Amino acid sequence: MDQPPSQAALADPPDPGVAADADPRDVAAAAQADPPVNCWVRRPQALRVEAPEGTLLYSTTGINDSKDGLFISGRRKPWLLPAHLVTPVYDDDGLVRRRPEAAYGEPRFGDGRFPALLDPVELAGDRPVPLDYPFANVAEPGPIEHVEHEGRPALESILTPNHTYLPTIPGHPLLYPGRTAIRIDAGTGVCVASQSLDGPTAGAGHWLKVLGVDEYMLDDLFVEVSMGLTDVRSHISWDVGPAT
Repeated sequence: MDQPPSQAALADPPDPGVAADADPRDVAAAAQADPPVNCWVRRPQALRVEAPEGTLLYSTTGINDSKDGLFISGRRKPWLLPAHLVTPVYDDDGLVRRRPEAAYGEPRFGDGRFPALLDPVELAGDRPVPLDYPFANVAEPGPIEHVEHEGRPALESILTPNHTYLPTIPGHPLLYPGRTAIRIDAGTGVCVASQSLDGPTAGAGHWLKVLGVDEYMLDDLFVEVSMGLTDVRSHISWDVGPAT
């Protein structure tokens, strides 16, 4: 998979102006024109996006807001367990075979491809499909190869969507018409790269570099008004005066 020339940062910022029914050639051109950005993600819903020079482009601001309203809405969704408290069923190769129901959700920046690449369940579905139905898989995968992506182990394959394929956000699929090369980070499950191989969208996609996993992040990164917390990741000097 070739790295798109302008996609060398943490993730591509999708263009909000590209509509769901846009010309595929325009989508491909927009994907190549997007500048790189740096992102900090604290799942499930906290996100900060900066330009390479440090300019703030987007940040969630309500990570400490009350959730009381969710629990009186009369729906079952607020009572689902957080995703980190459930365990999927794995196959003999260590891949997820069935994903339990939970309160999944990813922060959104730009269009719908951003949460989809953080949680690319749309590429396989959350459970096995009947083997006696043709094209029951949401996508037909080619051979799966173990590769290295920006210094991290990853899985790579070429996928072709079937008629049952449904993107996480309608109009913003990870898979383009025809074949799409997909690369999944082995440690996080994030879709770190995609590239359309056929038709007018050929060459379109994204390229993401994972800079850190499970690192400490201040709440100040995700709130509207700084609380003035000390960043303990940096060395704090302790000046001791002369002995008396």
